[in-house]
Amino acid sequence: MTYSIAMAGKGGVGKTTLCGLFINYLVEQGKTPILAVDADPNSNLNEVLGVDKVVTLGDIREEIAKSEFADKNPIPTGMSKQEYATVRFNDALIEEAKFDMLVMGRTQGKGCYCFVNDLLRDQLQKHYRHYKYLVVDNEAGLEHISRGILPPVDMILLVSDCSRRGIQAAGRIAEMIAQLDFSTKAVRLIVNRAPEGRLEPGIEEEIREQNLTLLGVIPQDTLVYTYDAAGKPLVTLPEDSAIKQSLAGIAAQLGI
Repeated sequence: MTYSIAMAGKGGVGKTTLCGLFINYLVEQGKTPILAVDADPNSNLNEVLGVDKVVTLGDIREEIAKSEFADKNPIPTGMSKQEYATVRFNDALIEEAKFDMLVMGRTQGKGCYCFVNDLLRDQLQKHYRHYKYLVVDNEAGLEHISRGILPPVDMILLVSDCSRRGIQAAGRIAEMIAQLDFSTKAVRLIVNRAPEGRLEPGIEEEIREQNLTLLGVIPQDTLVYTYDAAGKPLVTLPEDSAIKQSLAGIAAQLGI
């Protein structure tokens, strides 16, 4: 069975970086095949992983939505929406040696997208079962999960920076997960960019106040900035880098 993991957190906390490195960890541990899904509207997981983005599912959604207008209909005559969605879904699937990737793209515009979202949901449901792991980089709102477009998630990893505001934001996301009843088996917190990998007592207190379960702490790593500034994929960071070593220790705790 496919084990699904989603990362979520407010913007700017390094969630996408950790998601990409987590996928890389699974690859290095031989836990393949993996389907990586970038469900953040600000899509850049592909840059962390060092792969090119071709077409997004959002692009496909817009194309199919245009089929309601005869002068803009991209679907060839004689082809159904379902058939067109299947063909275009295969175009959107980026195939790498150890993992495949899908980019959800931006959220929908005006009008009813229920039918189109159902098509995307059916395509994802059909394909994700072929993988050992599904790893999703989500936005804070977890829109694609709440809409039922993405499959159910076994574990949600909340990512925060080492600030009270970040922890409070993670707490609000955890509340939303409980209210929406995602049937998630576990929700855990990872605190990122902590100086020397340590938390101040006030931050530890805030974590307890928010009823969050701390999985681990990632230290501030200047190599991340150096690689990003040079345009290097962050998965190419050396194995002894602080962020990779810390994330490997955290991932090992999950026992997956």
